[in-house]
Amino acid sequence: MTAPLLELANLRIAFPTPHGPAEVVKGVSFTLGRERLGIVGESGSGKSLTGRAILRLIRPPGRVSAERMVFDGIDLAVLPERAMRNLRGARISMVMQDPKFSLNPVMSVGDQIAEALRAHETLPRRDLRARVVEMLGQVQINDPERVARLYPHQVSGGMGQRVMIAMMLIPQPDLLIADEPTSALDVSVQAQVLDLIDGLVRKNSMGLILISHDLDLVARYCDRILVMSAGRVVEECAAGGLAGATHPYTRGLIAAVPRMIEDRDELPVLDRAAWNGT
Repeated sequence: MTAPLLELANLRIAFPTPHGPAEVVKGVSFTLGRERLGIVGESGSGKSLTGRAILRLIRPPGRVSAERMVFDGIDLAVLPERAMRNLRGARISMVMQDPKFSLNPVMSVGDQIAEALRAHETLPRRDLRARVVEMLGQVQINDPERVARLYPHQVSGGMGQRVMIAMMLIPQPDLLIADEPTSALDVSVQAQVLDLIDGLVRKNSMGLILISHDLDLVARYCDRILVMSAGRVVEECAAGGLAGATHPYTRGLIAAVPRMIEDRDELPVLDRAAWNGT
């Protein structure tokens, strides 16, 4: 049996408050192969913090602990920071929510993508430039040589997100964490970006963690789904079986999704008393 690409057991994240530590991720556990895993839940449920913890991006005063946090046989919890920097980006990459806050405004698009590759490989300038242009073409950007010379303020939101995807994928990682990758995009562009991510993940046999609040989206693009609430995983199911989920919280989320032809007088709201956050 093939070993999992990622193993996470009893992940906990806490931050100090005037009233003592506040635990915001409370014992999250899952394994991931070279498959597509969706993590869904409301804002504040701990989805993004879980992704950041895998990359060890949560700094003091935040505290992270886990019984097991292993990537491809490497214990991330005890890995020295220098080794973690070599792993971060090269083998595990993360696409953040909004390219406007993730791209450097004073560097050209091409230079930023090249920097992501240069951090992990030594290539002649000509080969480096060719890889950048090729990667921009793979994310379906027309005239990639011209776009490589542009600055972030000169590209649209959708193109900026494609640039971010190119930057994260050019080192050819084994695992991609996509944190709300389409939240800043128009609806007309969202499907294009998600189809692009899905195609590249399948082509390169990568593992994918897709973090979202959109149930329909993860059901379409993922193999499995974890539902998180208040820092806990409350349910896990196959993406194709989401409609048959049984936990009251998941049922409440599904019921709250608007329908194309809406015949209800008002949308249901979550009845938290029915499940008590457990």
